[in-house]
Amino acid sequence: MTTKRDYYEVLGVAKNASDAEVKKAFRRLAMKYHPDRNQGDKEAEAKFKEVQEAYEVISDAQKRAAYDQFGHEGLGGQGGFGGFGGGAGGGFGDFGDIFDVIFGQQGRRGGGGGQRQSRAQRGTDLKYNITLNLEDAVLGKEIKITIPTLVACDDCHGSGAAKGSKPTTCSDCQGSGQIHIQQGFFAVQQTCPRCHGQGQVISDPCHSCHGQGRKQEQKTLSVKIPAGVDNGDRIRLSGEGEAGIHGGPAGDLYVQVQVKAHPIFERDTNDLHCHMPISFVTAAIGGEIEVPTLTGRVKLKIPAETQTGKMFRLRNKGVKSLRSPVTGDLLCHINVETPVNLNREQKELLEKFAASMKDDGKNHSPKEQSWFDKVKKFFEDIKH
Repeated sequence: MTTKRDYYEVLGVAKNASDAEVKKAFRRLAMKYHPDRNQGDKEAEAKFKEVQEAYEVISDAQKRAAYDQFGHEGLGGQGGFGGFGGGAGGGFGDFGDIFDVIFGQQGRRGGGGGQRQSRAQRGTDLKYNITLNLEDAVLGKEIKITIPTLVACDDCHGSGAAKGSKPTTCSDCQGSGQIHIQQGFFAVQQTCPRCHGQGQVISDPCHSCHGQGRKQEQKTLSVKIPAGVDNGDRIRLSGEGEAGIHGGPAGDLYVQVQVKAHPIFERDTNDLHCHMPISFVTAAIGGEIEVPTLTGRVKLKIPAETQTGKMFRLRNKGVKSLRSPVTGDLLCHINVETPVNLNREQKELLEKFAASMKDDGKNHSPKEQSWFDKVKKFFEDIKH
């Protein structure tokens, strides 16, 4: 009686090899010793049988456990090749099973045995870019948009078949949508060319949609822009995308928001910023100015001796974001403007004003004086 080789040795794997490692080793050896690649080679044929027998034990958790504990005797007489699907015919009746393992469990049938594909398919999602001004993005608005899309055909209600008829099961793939071509060692599964994978054919197509079940139309929609949207936000309109195929659900429409630059305000998350020029007279003696907001005008008191760069915060005059219940602020940045286009009288008045500031012995420009003191010290340090 011929002594059987150790199954792990046959496959070339360790006893603690994972299922993936076992399967990988089997694929490699099955490809190497398969009869189609070794015509008339009896030794290769024997090794192929041995490899398949080993794999059928080691790939089965229950049989593997019995084999690990008791060896070949633990298999209860099922260790032979015939016991695992080799067939009394002795040849390669399990040829298709080998292909299942090698090519990922693809169906071996040419048509009728396969699982029938569902003809209904969800429609494609659509994207629409919309550009808003800052006011509409912050405050919200309802707008109308017109989009080209595919809608279900009214005449055939999406079936694609003319009135009084209906689709029939494809005779080539028997409704599976796939056909299997096997030539020697190679097996290929591909989409049925007759029904294009649908599993059904339309012998009498609808005249309105030419059997497509959908028609191209312009669709006008009302889109509610929620208050607080920002650049990059998307608004999803469920079911407003392309109609589904053969009665499938429609896709969705995604409205992509882009906000235009504003001439006055800059948005920073929930806050708004604006840069406000004021006259040097207002900055020096103080005053009251009007400040624009997105909801109207407000008064802002400018204290005396205000400098460029001073920032005033107007609470709750910013943006209420979609993602936060808190309303941001309006931040007003002051720029003191030097007067231009002065006439002779105005220049003389400024010269008198400058002279009067020198005569009273007070320091009216402390920042300027501090800066020149630093410059003086800088040059003194260089000399030393």
